[in-house]
Amino acid sequence: MADISIIQSGGKVTFGQQLKLTAQLSWPAMMAQLSSILMQYIDASMVGQLGADDSAAVGLVSTSLWLFWGICSAVTVGFSVQVAHSIGAGDNERARDILRQAIVSCIVFSLIVSVIGAAISVPLPHWLGGTESVCQKATVYFLVFVLALPLLTMNYLAGGMLRCVGNMKIPGGLNVMMCLLDIVFNFFLIFPTHRLEVAGTVVTLPGAGLGVLGAALGTVSAEIITAGTMMWYLCTREKAIAIRGTVGSFRPRRSVLRKALKVSAPMTLEHAVICGAQIAVTVIVAPLGIMAIAANAFAVIAESICYMPGYGIGDAATTLVGQSYGAKRFDLAKRFGYITVGLGMVTMTAMGIEIYVFAPYVMEMMTPVEAIRDLGVESLRIEAFAEPMFAASIVAYGVMIGVGDTIVPAVMNFGSIWLVRLPIAAVLAPTMGLAGVWLAMCIELCFRGIIFLWRLLSGAWLKKGL
Repeated sequence: MADISIIQSGGKVTFGQQLKLTAQLSWPAMMAQLSSILMQYIDASMVGQLGADDSAAVGLVSTSLWLFWGICSAVTVGFSVQVAHSIGAGDNERARDILRQAIVSCIVFSLIVSVIGAAISVPLPHWLGGTESVCQKATVYFLVFVLALPLLTMNYLAGGMLRCVGNMKIPGGLNVMMCLLDIVFNFFLIFPTHRLEVAGTVVTLPGAGLGVLGAALGTVSAEIITAGTMMWYLCTREKAIAIRGTVGSFRPRRSVLRKALKVSAPMTLEHAVICGAQIAVTVIVAPLGIMAIAANAFAVIAESICYMPGYGIGDAATTLVGQSYGAKRFDLAKRFGYITVGLGMVTMTAMGIEIYVFAPYVMEMMTPVEAIRDLGVESLRIEAFAEPMFAASIVAYGVMIGVGDTIVPAVMNFGSIWLVRLPIAAVLAPTMGLAGVWLAMCIELCFRGIIFLWRLLSGAWLKKGL
């Protein structure tokens, strides 16, 4: 089995070892990403049993939540990339120093974001075009998540730090645990007390009957438990970076913050702009009716089962390229970039074929409403054709993050979604309905993949790192 320490040692890394390292780091990362999306799938499926209004409430604010989550997640990346470079250079003490500063910086930032989210939680669903029957539930769902942002950010930080050290198994395993906890918490919090007949015996199952509120509380509770466990492991058990028993300041320093800002600021701005575009898509979809809103939300969650493996491979790419770059092994960084992007495209092509074939069954598990299912299946089958090029953009982005190159990729993501997807969606939606919105998405993702492949092959990203 290949050992990631071979990058730091300066030893020769054969093509076979590169493939093994890529597979070893990608598999746990993919499992972590899949478990994350399964939580959303579980929430949507359970809430879907309550009716169209509840489904629409979750779907209405889901893109806004991704905006807030993504901003906090992007901030942690600026610190974890520096840790990857330090580990690659063999400077573990500096990595610990960056971790201490990251904990304080990320908590302060996420508290500010949480306050902003709470302040807009009531008017937000109305801004997005929700009906009165949907807005109140949407506000409650959104508010629970934004109030928990500081703790959720620690989950992002701990997972990112462990991955950049090369430990994919702990984040992967804990995210699977989080998924299981989510199922249990949601089951008892969403539904009321009810009776279930098992082998001729009637069993009474307790339940809080909180509906949409229960879905939010269940997921947040699972994430908080996972965040606490992951931070404990990171700070006390991960030898390369553990800060327990060590001496150092938690006060953020200008030099570390400046580098973190260089990586995170473009990512944060880009994520905000892209999520803003996704919110704009929600506004385009809203006039199509409650069925279209719910179908769009369910299809987005179902389709993410396809692309989350790509994000897992992208995480592995960030680690492998980041450590190679920190060790000043630039040719190795480039080779890891090509290998991970190729693996991502193969994996997501296979996932695209599966989602095309099994789309009816996936939507049937998410909602009992036939009209929502039909719209969702049509959308998923359109999007399936974009998965290979979507993979290219996702993993290539992870490669570029590994060296600290985020400004140009952020502009590419921003330009693609705002100048390609939104105009096409606005033109097609009035005549094609929800299918037109998803066709616009398919076209844009193919375009985005092409421009990211072009930049990857040009090698310009290696010259723009930290």
